Amino acid sequence: MLNTKSSPTTTRKLAGTQVGIPPRQMDFVPPTHAARYFFYNNATATLFFAVLSGIFPAGERFFVESVRRFRNDIKDETLKAQVSGFIGQEALHGREHDRLNTMLAERGFDMRMPIKGIDLSLWLLNQLPARQQLACTIFMEHFTALLAEQWLSNIEFQQLADPDMIKLWQWHALEELEHKSVAYDVYDLIGNKPYERVLAALYVIAAIAPTVLASWAYLVAREHKPQKWRDIKQGITILLGKKGFITTILPQMPVFFQKKFHPKQHNTQHLESMWRDKLFGEFGTLLSELKNPDAVRLH
Repeated sequence: MLNTKSSPTTTRKLAGTQVGIPPRQMDFVPPTHAARYFFYNNATATLFFAVLSGIFPAGERFFVESVRRFRNDIKDETLKAQVSGFIGQEALHGREHDRLNTMLAERGFDMRMPIKGIDLSLWLLNQLPARQQLACTIFMEHFTALLAEQWLSNIEFQQLADPDMIKLWQWHALEELEHKSVAYDVYDLIGNKPYERVLAALYVIAAIAPTVLASWAYLVAREHKPQKWRDIKQGITILLGKKGFITTILPQMPVFFQKKFHPKQHNTQHLESMWRDKLFGEFGTLLSELKNPDAVRLH
């Protein structure tokens, strides 16, 4: 007899898809032929993104758990579906970055420091009350949404990154924008307290910034490269210079503290639509990696 009962996973994906947050099952095969320094052909910049990849899987799990704790408080069916999509997307991000981290380790990048470091950082954040952990999540989601917008709108980044290596980051960035307001809406539901948002920024910066900076410095120090100091100077300029990849984001961070802040106030729908078509449209560049086409057809 044919079993027509949907599994919990299938139901979750369908729910997310119906509200524009489809968990896309991807199967990225990290390219073995890609240049060692796959961002800007620069070791320092490449290693920064390696650190980000290293901290993402544990970070995504923290995000998911901080939202999941309040799932039973949600009565609105749309928000329930959005949370389902959020959880599905974040879980898949973690899985694919785990695979990327394995490949980076095989290339000789010591990924143990960022991975172990973020575990300690998140252990510290896990000592906070559940509400405060969710506030930390919405602060980090604000940053990752801005980072995602940079990934998708920075033409230089698109042109100077290895075209195969960047695929995972493009998919990740699109989905970060699709679900950027979900955790915030859950936080609004349980009672938005501005002082908790301020504390969240302080806790996150204190717990996570040292891990990122120390891991980045460690990986750069281990790298043996001709004209290393020139590479470091160039990499820091690329990321933290006057118009650097990260520097461009920082002026947008303080809006998070505005009393009536909401992630949707910064409209990225056109960018999302453009990249959905580019990645998953009729001639999408990621269709061969997509393993659940219904996630595209139904949203």
